[in-house]
Amino acid sequence: MSRPAFRPDAVLVQAVIAGALSFAHLHDLAAAAGQSGWKAWAYPVSVDLLLVAAWHRLRTGGSKAAAWCWFLVALTASLGANVATAGLLDLGDVPAWLRILVAGWPAVAFLGGTLLAHRGPTTTPDPEPDTTPTPPDLEEPAASIPELPAAAPLPSTVPPALVALARKVADEHHTRTGTAIDTTTLRARLGVPLPLAEAIAAQLA
Repeated sequence: MSRPAFRPDAVLVQAVIAGALSFAHLHDLAAAAGQSGWKAWAYPVSVDLLLVAAWHRLRTGGSKAAAWCWFLVALTASLGANVATAGLLDLGDVPAWLRILVAGWPAVAFLGGTLLAHRGPTTTPDPEPDTTPTPPDLEEPAASIPELPAAAPLPSTVPPALVALARKVADEHHTRTGTAIDTTTLRARLGVPLPLAEAIAAQLA
């Protein structure tokens, strides 16, 4: 089985060449500004990494304004080094303002990299609603029994359903307090007139 022939990508080759030239220009400018040894090589790495971090933030979301800001800062540093080393600047006599810019670049790059790496607080999902059924409050008067007017005539017999509800309320009161329910409390719990409450209490006795 024959192996496929390697076909270099022209865009990739162009990117490598451009990156190498820009890397060399940044190194030469840093060395001319007084950054010798390994420090001169660290400057182009710092600029390129800030470019990559800003571009990554632009592609993956987050604050677009901050990403564009730091991308332009790194691009200006790279482009400025390319122009400065093109014969427009005497590398043997670098002006003081350029030495200050080169010396201050590490702090700028550190700040930009930190801000780009920090995405801010993550949003927490809303808590799931509580689906536990709420037990009925036995302390509230029964809403299903309408309050009769005071002038209504007292029925001769109390409906069995009302007596059953009253007995349930009385049992609950006795369990909770240890005492029998009185007529006033029974009337308030059932929401009925006093004569009807007395008739119900008589049947519960």
